[in-house]
Amino acid sequence: MDALVPAASPDEIAAVAAALNSLPDENSALAALWKIYGAEPVRLLRTQQGRSLSRARARRAEEFMGSLSPDVPFDWHYFLYTSGIVAQLALSAHLLDVGFPDSWCARHVGLQVDRSLAYANVTGFGYDCAETARLMQVLSPYWKWNRTHLVDDKALDDGGFTPDQIRVIVCALVDHVCHVTGHARLRQRAMPS
Repeated sequence: MDALVPAASPDEIAAVAAALNSLPDENSALAALWKIYGAEPVRLLRTQQGRSLSRARARRAEEFMGSLSPDVPFDWHYFLYTSGIVAQLALSAHLLDVGFPDSWCARHVGLQVDRSLAYANVTGFGYDCAETARLMQVLSPYWKWNRTHLVDDKALDDGGFTPDQIRVIVCALVDHVCHVTGHARLRQRAMPS
């Protein structure tokens, strides 16, 4: 019991309660996702190690956000690739915080940011935004936007998003992760513009 991290804020309490309450019932939303994605069920257990790794992922997400800034040299595919990285780092911060093991996430979520958002939302993340969900579907799996993986320069569906729309969505997502997990932002910035 010494390794458990107490939940301090109401948001953290709600996230943990949602995660733990979903486990025993085979008809829960979490169990449904396990079936949909063919993932092995896992008991969520908050630990100091998971909390620390969560904090590190949130920091890395913020660091990668610098690549999305309007004043950075622009390449559309790299921008989408980096947006996927930021979203995945941020969402995995929540998943690790509520007790998903990192190895489970690597095996069953991988680079599928839409899955990360789905797992986050059934474990108390509470981010019901249709445009965010749509962007996560477009980005998944985000490796496909890496220029080195584009075969014959095939046109991939970018969902009609603009860079400014993506900046706003991704920045709001990272803000929400920090709010729900209680991780402080590195610095306040006026990213979207």
